[in-house]
Amino acid sequence: MMYWLGRATARTCFTLFARWEVKGRENVPPRGRLLVVANHQSNADPPLVAASIHRRIYSVGKEGLFKNPIVGWVLRSWCVHPIRRDGRDIEALRWMIQQLEEEQMVGIFPEGTRNPKGMGKANRGVAYLALKTQATILPVGLTGTENIRSYGRIVFPFCRVRVNIGQPFSLPPIDGKVSNEVLDSLTEMVMRRVADLLPPEYRGVYGVQGAAAKKV
Repeated sequence: MMYWLGRATARTCFTLFARWEVKGRENVPPRGRLLVVANHQSNADPPLVAASIHRRIYSVGKEGLFKNPIVGWVLRSWCVHPIRRDGRDIEALRWMIQQLEEEQMVGIFPEGTRNPKGMGKANRGVAYLALKTQATILPVGLTGTENIRSYGRIVFPFCRVRVNIGQPFSLPPIDGKVSNEVLDSLTEMVMRRVADLLPPEYRGVYGVQGAAAKKV
């Protein structure tokens, strides 16, 4: 109940206070384990993704947000689980695996932090999750939320926010032990699928210039 109330509130805010556009809703599978992967620019990104996709989405949020009991209760009601920022939170990883194995939809921002000036390097956990659970991956590109700097602003200065939902795909099967190098390569593949949904200026390290710089 609380989840759908929160989603309805987010939809109302984006409808009234922003020029909100969603492309590709038809690409969202109606059921089955699904890993939603998006770029991350603003605190507004999680509610924007939830408002744009018709299925319940389970996600993680930084541990510090849960220190306030009321905020923590609200976040848990919205299917958000705490995660440490050091990227080594095994308990949070197990929680996400459990949701996917129960055929739920899990949303993550693999960059691990906000990058309003273009995509940053992603953590390899996204590839591990997809391989471990054999979940289908749904890439999502977000633009415009870099202009929403704080939840405290009642109005989003009527900025244009766009959600571009791509075609779902799966990672190729891997035989034998999965090395960090393989995970890095698969993570690169996933993030480039997200980057393909964004204008060039949003792609950051996954754009043409970023790729060229990486090879030098």
